Amino acid sequence: MHVTSPVREPLIQGGKTYADVTEDICRHVEGKPTKEWKIAFGISLVVLAYGSCCLAWTWWEGLGVWGLNKTVGWAWDITNFVWWVGIGHAGTLISAILLLFRQKWRTSINRAAEAMTIFAVICAASFILMHMGRPWMAYWALPLPNAFGSLWVNFNSPLVWDVFAISTYFSVSLVFWYIGLIPDLATIRDRATSKVSRFMYGTFAMGWDGSAKTWSRYEYISLILAGLSTPLVLSVHTIVSMDFATSVIPGWHTTIFPPYFVAGAIFSGFAMVQNLMLITRVVYKLEDYITLEHIETMNKVITLTGSVVGVAYITEFFIAWYSGVEYESYAFINRATGPYWWAYWAMMTCNVISPQLFWSRKLRRSITFTFFISVIVNIGMWFERFVIIVTSLHRDYIPSSWAMFSPTRFDIGDYIFSFGLFFTLFLLFSKYLPVVNMAEVKAVIRSTSANLPKKIAGVAKVRQREAAAPLFNKDIE
Repeated sequence: MHVTSPVREPLIQGGKTYADVTEDICRHVEGKPTKEWKIAFGISLVVLAYGSCCLAWTWWEGLGVWGLNKTVGWAWDITNFVWWVGIGHAGTLISAILLLFRQKWRTSINRAAEAMTIFAVICAASFILMHMGRPWMAYWALPLPNAFGSLWVNFNSPLVWDVFAISTYFSVSLVFWYIGLIPDLATIRDRATSKVSRFMYGTFAMGWDGSAKTWSRYEYISLILAGLSTPLVLSVHTIVSMDFATSVIPGWHTTIFPPYFVAGAIFSGFAMVQNLMLITRVVYKLEDYITLEHIETMNKVITLTGSVVGVAYITEFFIAWYSGVEYESYAFINRATGPYWWAYWAMMTCNVISPQLFWSRKLRRSITFTFFISVIVNIGMWFERFVIIVTSLHRDYIPSSWAMFSPTRFDIGDYIFSFGLFFTLFLLFSKYLPVVNMAEVKAVIRSTSANLPKKIAGVAKVRQREAAAPLFNKDIE
């Protein structure tokens, strides 16, 4: 018997069948690139090329081309690194934690969110390489046996913890994303008309045959990977926050950073997922799969995490006052009233005030307003990292060493490089791989699709059950 909720709207609209799901999602993979995709990809390549030139010049000339000075030794490089790591958090949360909690609404957005995670971590890692100065020595950050005597990494340094956290996060996320792709790659393999496509998709499908044993192993390994990924949602940005929290610099030396950073990461990550999915659903005509129900649910998560971040901002000020340490108090007063006051209040407006507008159901279900607020949230989260890093450094204990930071064109160009890299990778993913998980959508379509058959009894009911038995029968497609 088909069961639908009398309260919730169906997740999958349009009364889709299994064949419809396959056709709708494979269409953009099997067809030729559209004019819009070519324009977007061309713009991304131009941006990537310009950013690559700035990056090459940075490595050639050294980090002196950035706007850093003797007081502000960290600025846009670490700001962008933390920002990109945070954006990647939503993919792991959607794919792992929501899978363990059996949240069906994740099925339409988890594929793109996982891809976004991988690409965001790559962009974050690029900033680690940028500010090394000698990127060819990057392997020195790994605890590898060497011929330099007792030359080992400092295991007490949070920067080394970053290397372990980011590499683990990237590896697990990549495996999780690829395992989820295998059933869909097999579907595209079976539908391929050219030998090249059949060979490429067939190679990565790893001999998937759709048998009951294969599906059982797939679901088993998915749960194992979800269990491994869940601690990463908390641990990765916790370790990133310790880059600051383990120091003694006023404004950084605070124990609230780990949960505060994790909430902020989920906050910005969901905002970026909203931006990408709202564009994808229109360009690839996936409105029946990425519905207002998905958009509203993600907006609720943005409202929750935005509220948590707002409480963290207030708590920081309270603790700075309650501590009785004048340097700590001044660090926070300087944020709100000092030379960088505009960055602080931009952060507060974007991250605390704007998400509260989603308490209105009308605004929460407005696609245009959701896209606008998601952009605002990501701008605000970038300002948050900038405020934490730069305003805590530019005025230290000695007034004679106070200094201002101003980005150069190479600071900006290296940031632009990360955007070109991210959107180039995402556009390639969206063209040559299914952006929606066909297998998981088919698994929930019977209980969440609109226009389902009416309740029946007797012989017709028995026949309906028999017809529904082969859940993933390839003949249906």
